[in-house]
Amino acid sequence: MDLYLSLATQNLFSAPVLFFALGFLASLAGGHIALPGGVGKMLALYLMLAIGFKGGAAVGIHGLSPEIMLALLVGVLLSASMPLLGNVMLGAMTRLEARERAALAAHYGSISIVTFVAAGDALTRLGIGFDGGMVAVAAAMEAPAILTALWLMLRNPAPGLDPVQAESRQSAALRDVMLNVTIVTLLGAFAIGAITGERGMQELSGFVTDPFRGVLCLFLLDLGAIAGNGLRRDWRVLTPGLLGFAVVMPLVGAAFALAFAVAFGLSVGNTALLVTLAASASYIAVPAAMRIAAPDARPEICLSLSLGLTFPFNLLAGMPVYIQLANAAV
Repeated sequence: MDLYLSLATQNLFSAPVLFFALGFLASLAGGHIALPGGVGKMLALYLMLAIGFKGGAAVGIHGLSPEIMLALLVGVLLSASMPLLGNVMLGAMTRLEARERAALAAHYGSISIVTFVAAGDALTRLGIGFDGGMVAVAAAMEAPAILTALWLMLRNPAPGLDPVQAESRQSAALRDVMLNVTIVTLLGAFAIGAITGERGMQELSGFVTDPFRGVLCLFLLDLGAIAGNGLRRDWRVLTPGLLGFAVVMPLVGAAFALAFAVAFGLSVGNTALLVTLAASASYIAVPAAMRIAAPDARPEICLSLSLGLTFPFNLLAGMPVYIQLANAAV
């Protein structure tokens, strides 16, 4: 309990989390503090570039360990399979139609790169080491969940949509998944970091290291404002079953990830990051793909849950639990 309270206190009273809370609460109260859309996208691009480059540079210096290869395997399996479980849970907990269940489940099979960044920041502050190659695990967990959701949707085509139209939408969504900005930037920056190694880190340390926490605070302020505004606007569509799913599903994902991490002997830091990834929900890559593949699925439900509820739950309460579980189990 003492360890949990220490972790929770350090996380809750860290600058990035407090800036998120500021934006979230201000927007819930009716304030308007969100940044212009172009600024928010630029900050997100910076964070993905910085975390990808630093992870790649670490791999370039130390190599890609067998532990990271195992984590990659586990991450891909979790991402591909969790939408199937989420789809079943949503069928039992809600009255959503089949395509909406698949779209929402995809959000919870894929990952939130910002949650990953925040978890890495928390581990650094706590002095818990982790492998830079975990960035590759995060990138690899983006797409499999979307592919599983597309498969579920092919089994339940939209009413009135002929097979040719359905196949065209699936192809367009698949292309968008593989070329979305998160995957391209993360993997591209990771590859550049791995190629340049220590020399690259020396050249770019003033760009990817020193400003990182300040940019993270500003981005989380903006994200908190977006989450609070969305929740204030769309709360009427959130049934008790959906609210329960937004909290239960992350814990289920975390439990599966923890079991695999312990079985494969991952380190404390890598375990904490894998568990956090499995508990997170996408609000960037998946919504973009679902907008193409399932325009009939209501985005207000998916984003209200993944960004308005699950993201703050993980940021404020989940991460201390995940880190403590990793510390106790490994």
